[in-house]
Amino acid sequence: MSINTSSEQRDTGRQSADASESGFSRAFYVANLMEIFERLAWYGFFAVSSVYMTTPSAQGGVGFTDLERGAVQGIIPFFLYLLPVLTGALGDQLGYRKMFLLSFAIMAPGYFLLGQAQSFWPFFAALSLVALGAACFKPVVVGTISHSTNDSNRGLGFGIFYTMVNIGGFLGPLLAGALRAISWDAVFMMSACWILLNFIPVLWFYRDPPSLKREKASLHDVVREAQSVLGNGRFALTLLVAVVLLMCSGIEALSYVEAFSLIGLWLGVNVIWDRLAQRVTQKKAVWWAQPMRVSNVRFAVYLAILAGFWTVYNQLFYTLPLFIRDYVDTRDLLNFIAFFGEGAVAFFAYVDSAQLQNAVQVLHSQLQAGTVPAVEVLRLEWVHLKVNVPIHELTTLMADLKGSETLTNAQLQQITHSLLEYRQVNPEYLINLDFAAIVLLQILVSYLCQRIKPFYVLTAGLIVMFGAFSLMAIELTATSGALMVTVILLIALGEMLTSPKSQEYVASIAPPSQAALYMGYYFVSMALGFLFAGFLSGWSYATLVQQDGRPDLMWGLFGVLALVTAIALYLFNRFLTQTPIQQVSIEEQTAL
Repeated sequence: MSINTSSEQRDTGRQSADASESGFSRAFYVANLMEIFERLAWYGFFAVSSVYMTTPSAQGGVGFTDLERGAVQGIIPFFLYLLPVLTGALGDQLGYRKMFLLSFAIMAPGYFLLGQAQSFWPFFAALSLVALGAACFKPVVVGTISHSTNDSNRGLGFGIFYTMVNIGGFLGPLLAGALRAISWDAVFMMSACWILLNFIPVLWFYRDPPSLKREKASLHDVVREAQSVLGNGRFALTLLVAVVLLMCSGIEALSYVEAFSLIGLWLGVNVIWDRLAQRVTQKKAVWWAQPMRVSNVRFAVYLAILAGFWTVYNQLFYTLPLFIRDYVDTRDLLNFIAFFGEGAVAFFAYVDSAQLQNAVQVLHSQLQAGTVPAVEVLRLEWVHLKVNVPIHELTTLMADLKGSETLTNAQLQQITHSLLEYRQVNPEYLINLDFAAIVLLQILVSYLCQRIKPFYVLTAGLIVMFGAFSLMAIELTATSGALMVTVILLIALGEMLTSPKSQEYVASIAPPSQAALYMGYYFVSMALGFLFAGFLSGWSYATLVQQDGRPDLMWGLFGVLALVTAIALYLFNRFLTQTPIQQVSIEEQTAL
């Protein structure tokens, strides 16, 4: 997915001097190449991030709790998708080439340091570097595509770019899955190397588009203009404090009860603050003395509703990989893969036999010493070795090992070989079906939906996602690999329906003079979606699945959220789409 920010959107309606009527400029092809490398790096990490963060340090991971994982996955992408509003303006001032160099100089060490971090805060800091670098990269790469195309080829140009995004998204997890069979460090080294490779095209082949006009607006003016779309300074402060309190609960500085209590108290304070501020009659009073004002209620409500879609969709990357690793029986998929030979099985479901043998030996020693581990705890421990052994098989194995005082190499190899029957397909390979489906089907889906009103398509996409999570919620027996493939493909269809149309709607409602700002604010919904998705994933997986043993409640929660979002979109279309869009005047902006 890509970020459209102010720099590129100011040029959407005009012909670029950097592109001919019949072809694309060199900068276009260089930007697409750099986008592939950057997506290879990001999705090579992102697709395995949930698994890595919850893998014990003994198996090469960092051993975070699900609450810690959810906090990282919520907070970092939140800022990643907010910062381009500012970094895009910075790119207009410094030039695209300098921003590319800056982004690569930040991202490459960030990816490397991710593999070195062994505790929460160093990992958080390293991922923050990656996010900052990505936030510098996103607006200028899309800006290059915009400047390098014109009215005759802009649709084709962005279609090619979107395809490159998904090619990188498809190949990244495949390569990461193969490399983590060597070591987790290799995954992060790979991501760092992809970013370092980007220095070659940007230094030797990339030049700023001739049509790029440096914007000299101050950072204060950029912030003021961006903030004016939704409301005044009071409104921005109210939201900021509420989000910070929510983040504090995510990193366990506050409990969720404490955080939501403080958010409620803060909103109450603002109600009183407004009553006092209403006495101020001067139009240009300082921002903190003004009553809270929402500039565009209709647009603010739309963004809030759309955050529900991104909250649900991101469970594909946050929660589903963990559930596949811990609870899904993928033997049906392995039986299919086996038709292509043992090499295919070893690639898609690699198991380190030496580590598995060592785990059996450790279990034998524990049992002989009189220590009997809980069967479910042992099963969840061994899933990190990529075998998901059923409870009854583990119980039988433990009884056999306890009754055998010695364990010969032949017996050990026989036991290990029998355990390989329960080897698991890497979760990232299954999640990768989402990218494959988009690469193959997005153009067809978009073509079939082009004459349908956006809100009908948006609602249909969310209903498809509701159906996907409902399948998970009603599955009461062992979850099969075939069911997971079905669910992932349904989620992909929901994304193909909803994501493009959600952007199309924003483009259709934006006032001409504020089109860039409105499209930039579209990604606020994504930022909020990532934030809510991370926190909701961490809490639900830790509490509903691992503590209460009720994964059906977790999937039902996500399904209900998709359905509620669909209903909210229907009501929005029914009652609010006739509300006129408000354009904030220069005088109003000055008073903010």
